[in-house]
Amino acid sequence: MDLETKKNVFVTLGRFLNQFSENNSNKDLSVPHTELFYEEFEQLIQLSQSHNGWYTSEQVYFSIQSWAKALTQENLDQWTSSYEFTSSESKTIALILAGNIPLVGFHDFISVLVSGHNVLVKTSSNDQHLLPFLAKYLITVEPQLANKITFVEGKLEGFDAVIATGSNNTARYFEYYFKDKPSIIRKNRNSVAVLNGQETKEQLIALGEDIFRYFGLGCRNVSKLFVPKGYSFDAFFEAIFEYQEVIHYEKYANNYDYNKAVFLMSNYKLLDNGFLTLKEDSSHASPISSVFYEYYDSLTEIEKRLESEAETIQCIVSNNLVQNSIPFGQTQRPQLWDYADHVDTISFSLTIN
Repeated sequence: MDLETKKNVFVTLGRFLNQFSENNSNKDLSVPHTELFYEEFEQLIQLSQSHNGWYTSEQVYFSIQSWAKALTQENLDQWTSSYEFTSSESKTIALILAGNIPLVGFHDFISVLVSGHNVLVKTSSNDQHLLPFLAKYLITVEPQLANKITFVEGKLEGFDAVIATGSNNTARYFEYYFKDKPSIIRKNRNSVAVLNGQETKEQLIALGEDIFRYFGLGCRNVSKLFVPKGYSFDAFFEAIFEYQEVIHYEKYANNYDYNKAVFLMSNYKLLDNGFLTLKEDSSHASPISSVFYEYYDSLTEIEKRLESEAETIQCIVSNNLVQNSIPFGQTQRPQLWDYADHVDTISFSLTIN
């Protein structure tokens, strides 16, 4: 299957996904195989929260729409233009996927297929339904993919390389277990925001999106704020009040109550608005329903700090205050060429021979 055929398949998938949105799902019979798959996928979206309590329909629809926007002809052309694809023998790359947010492993999945290799997928127990459904749709669009996509529940066998995503603890296990195979082993990462007090209300509302999307469960969610000494959080709290509905989700509320109680019993000083706690802490990894913050003296100091800790940071958000930062509200809207952990999955895949 040549590159243009593969790109056309993913463009078709993007058109299929674009039919589904939280407030305005709309069947488009011009999209191939819609009659066969539309109702089943809509039902799967509605059932997602029964499979994983964090997968509310709102969050699943957001993920689906993000991929619908990404899988366009223009984006796929731009993404693939940077690589030299050859017609070498297809190898099998195993994927061990996380399940913290909906379709979190989909980028690895399409990267391997675009590179021309076969994919052997072990899904997370927390996300066992969405990706297999999309794979079934892709195979219906292009039957040649049936021989290139395999899902496995038990032990992984018969693969040439592996991409595994997990915690820092599981990463140690992966590194040992797959020491004889080419691999990408992903560990815990967090995202941070750098503020200077000059942010507009609109920017701070957008920062709330970076914090609360997927309930803060993703590595692209902002879990740490760097603020100048003397910074007042009044404007921040006023802006993020728009996200107050998050406390009505039971799993989030349980985490808020628990983590707040732990902090208070430890006599930590907290800032609290009834659905989010702010705690001064040098760590980047805050628990769900909490964001850590740290004061800084100069932006130069922060840039050096972030550079030295680059291995633990996924995204930096700011109003162009530091290098390599992205605008507020964009952390959960990555482009196809934005790679997890900044490791180019296609380049890795193309080295497997």
